[in-house]
Amino acid sequence: MKDFRDLIVWRKAHELTLLVYRLSKEFPKEELYGLTSQMRRASASIGANIAEGCGKKTDADFARFVQIAFGSANELDYLALLTFDLQILKEEDYQLLSIQIIEVKKMLAALLRKLNADR
Repeated sequence: MKDFRDLIVWRKAHELTLLVYRLSKEFPKEELYGLTSQMRRASASIGANIAEGCGKKTDADFARFVQIAFGSANELDYLALLTFDLQILKEEDYQLLSIQIIEVKKMLAALLRKLNADR
């Protein structure tokens, strides 16, 4: 069993979630149950799946949860683009968010490669 707090990728995912919550506070009220909720759930899912995977017994189980986290990161990547294209998210906020999403996705991909190589 690993402590998820020790993983840099989890810390980066947590920072990303905090950023999403901060930025989405400014979204229109009519998006509260739409894009705001979806982006928050997708971002929180990244860190939550890493944490849950750390509690599993095998690297194969952990890898499955990291793969789910990667899917959530891709979902968040699209939602960020959508909110930018809908002019809900300002360009500088979109750029900041996009950079952090890409960083987390690269780290998740590297972790997946390591977990799959160790099997």
